[in-house]
Parts: sequence; structure tokens; C-alpha cells
Amino acid sequence: MGVTQQQVVESLAKVASPRGVALTDAGVLSAISVTEGRVFFSINVDAAEARTWESVRAQAEAAVRAIPGVSAAMVALTAERKPGAQPAAAAPHRHSHGVQPVSAHRPPQGAASPMSRQSEIPGVAAVIAVASGKGGVGKSTTALNLALGLRDLGLRVGLLDADIYGPSVPRLTGIQEKPKLNDDRKMIPIQRFGLSIMSIGFLVEEDTAMIWRGPMVMSAITQMLRDVAWGTLDVLVVDMPPGTGDAQLTLAQNVPLKGAVIVSTPQDLSLIDARRGLAMFRKVNVPVLGIVENMSYFQCPNCGTRSDIFGHGGARHEAERLGVPFLGEIPLHMSIRTTSDAGNPVVASEPDGPHAAVYRAIATKVREGLQGAIAAA
Repeated sequence: MGVTQQQVVESLAKVASPRGVALTDAGVLSAISVTEGRVFFSINVDAAEARTWESVRAQAEAAVRAIPGVSAAMVALTAERKPGAQPAAAAPHRHSHGVQPVSAHRPPQGAASPMSRQSEIPGVAAVIAVASGKGGVGKSTTALNLALGLRDLGLRVGLLDADIYGPSVPRLTGIQEKPKLNDDRKMIPIQRFGLSIMSIGFLVEEDTAMIWRGPMVMSAITQMLRDVAWGTLDVLVVDMPPGTGDAQLTLAQNVPLKGAVIVSTPQDLSLIDARRGLAMFRKVNVPVLGIVENMSYFQCPNCGTRSDIFGHGGARHEAERLGVPFLGEIPLHMSIRTTSDAGNPVVASEPDGPHAAVYRAIATKVREGLQGAIAAA
């Protein structure tokens, strides 16, 4: 028999809240999600109380993890500021899931910078983000094949799927198994194609709607960064959700990113959003390793005629205009799509083919950029 919501509620009833009543009677719990031994919920309090409630969050998470049959527990402390209230000071704790307002701009005099909470992931030499300003540009496919390209260069590589609302990595890799826990209660990443891979999609069913508010997303990303036994990696590639919101800022504030790769298509609409993504990373002092033009052109497999369906060269010109490296062009091709849908990415399934060579060439430029970024730091 699996874990039930009633078991979780009974366990949480034994945790005392700062209000002098059981946690279940404090009126702060969100809906509790229980799926095949994986438990998710949040504790919603005012930002001024966040520091007081952090120990309660930790106790609640420990209580849920102690329930027989629970394989993973994620408890977020969502601290929201009341209208007109002043921001509360952040408690500088490594495992804190309290949420403070963030800004890419300089903090008020005397206030700690959000970036002061950064800390390295033990054993991981470099963390890079693969991002896009909008969805539908092939970012996840690019991130996975880039990771495989870095692997082919002899690096030890991990891949974190941080797209909480739309995790694509389970489908792109064909992974259906669930991560196990080690003796330290950390999740062990799934090994596939010589990569260490983790995704929120491994913890929920593919058709589950992730109806999470921003603070829960931030908490989930923090947990996948910190509560995963990544081991020793040269590079951790993070497949970011599209846009410039909570997830991107959470990553930038948690770990010192060594660089970001921006994925765009050639068309003007995609490039406008790519500019926003590039500007955000610059504001938080993350080096931009370059821009990739995905779906750059279509070459007919029958007649060989080339068609620039979305235009051509826009990302290259944008990179030149903004003074960042142009990493390469990836064509719109059937084999890239079919291998991705089959869970067998093209760099792994067709390693000697022309598309794998394109991804490896991009990976080579990323590695060179990383060396420059690390040297500059």
C-alpha cells in the first residue's frame, strides 16, 4: 500500500508551529501532493515571519521523510510580503527555502546582495545555463546534445532539467525510472548516455500539471541543486525554463554560474526575447558564452534544396551586435526531431553524422569560453 495524504497529515500534526498549535491547525499548509511515495507541499506565511518558520519547515520535511514508503519530500516555505510591508531580512542558511524579493539591480545600502548567498556545489567544477527568452526554440534538445558534445570532449558532465512547468528531459532521454536516495538521503541522478541526469519530471507523472507558484518553483530548483548527489563533474548543464523569471534568478543566486548559452531561432520575434535573456544574465554578472541559432535552415532530404523557413543569420548578426560569441547554426532536420522524440538524442544515436558534428563544434566553443570565464574570474 502506498503513502496516503492522511499519513502525511497525521505526521505533520505532530510538528508544532510558532503559533502554539499543530502545523495542521495553523492555516498555513497548501494542498498536499502525494504521488508514488513522493510528497510535495508548501507552508505559506508572511515574509516577516519567514525566519521563525524555517525550522518548522525543516521539521516538517524530516517528519514526512520518516514515513515508511516516502522516497522524496519537498517542502517549500513561501514567504509573501503583505501590501505596503517592508522586506524582511534574509536568513543566510544553506538549506533555507524562505523566499525573499530579488532584484537584478544594486541592493539598498547596507543590505546584503542576493548574490552573497551563492555557494559552489561540492564536486562540480562549473555550472552553465542553457536558456531562451521564449519557448519553442528547441532549447532542451540543444541542452541535451550540448551536454553530450561536452562529454565527447572528455569531460564529466551532468544535466539538470530545471524547467519545472514543462520538463522535457525525461522524454528526450527515454528515462522512465525514478531516482533513488543514498545513505545521506540525497537523490542519485540517473545515468544515461554517460551523463548524470536529474529532472523534476522523474518525480512526477508526465501528464501531471505542475500548478506551482513562484516560491515553490524556486524551492524545487534549490533542492535539485543541493539535494542531489552529483558526484564529481567538470560541467553541470542546466536546461532552464524559457523567460527571465524566478527560476533564472534562483539559479544565479544559488550558484556562481560560469556562463550562459542563449538559444534562439533566426526570426525577429525570437531574437527580441533572446536579447532580454542575455540582458538578464549580464545584470546578474553571469558571462554569456554565446548564442546558438537553432532551426537555422531546412535542407530538403530529397532534392537538397535549402530553405530559410525562419529567416537566416539573425542570431549571428545579433551576437555581433551585442558583442558575444556566435556558437553555431543547427539545422531544422527530421533526424534531430525523430531521435529526440525516441529518447535517443542525435549525438548519441548518430555520433558520426553531420548533426552530431555541429553539436560537438558548439561544445568545443563552449569549453573554450568556460576556460576564459574561469580565468577571468
